Formats: sequence, C-alpha cells, structure tokens
Amino acid sequence: MVNLLIKVVKRIIVAFFMLYGLNLIISSLNIVIPINIITIFLVGLLGIPGLCTLVALFFVL
Repeated sequence: MVNLLIKVVKRIIVAFFMLYGLNLIISSLNIVIPINIITIFLVGLLGIPGLCTLVALFFVL
C-alpha cells in the first residue's frame, strides 16, 4: 500500500514539472496550459501523450 502511494506521489510531481517545463518553453508562443488538478491528473495518468493532448486541445478550443 505504501509503495502504491509513493508511485502516485512521484507521478504527480513529475506531471507538475512536465507541465511547468512545457509552459516555460511555449510561453513565448502565447500558449499557456493551466496547472490544475485536472491537467496534472491527465498528464500523470497518460504521460507525454497526455501532455500532447492538452496542447492539441488548446488549439482546438
């Protein structure tokens, strides 16, 4: 049970830093992906494909 909790916390931290790093890189293009519970959950669950999905949704919406 403790190992599962550690894995979840690691994925949340990595997802946060992935979103933060992406925002630093693409902020010069006026693209900002908000860092909130939903985006962190999506990136934490799906990884890089989830991050690409968020960028694609930015252009669609």
